[in-house]
Amino acid sequence: MPDDKHEQLKAAARERKTRMNRLVDEMATLMIAEHDAETRFRVRAQRGQGREQEGLALLDKAMGNTSPH
Repeated sequence: MPDDKHEQLKAAARERKTRMNRLVDEMATLMIAEHDAETRFRVRAQRGQGREQEGLALLDKAMGNTSPH
């Protein structure tokens, strides 16, 4: 890791009154959660490919609209 980045992380940890290892652990946890959410979104999007009209019809029904797309 470049020295300047390391120093910025140390400063961020000091400001948050925590250890640098704890700060990096928290950042890794957030990154993993973001990756998991992106993965779930991609899987759901792939599952819905070719079913756009069905999805729009369900949305219309949920909104109380009766006009077809």
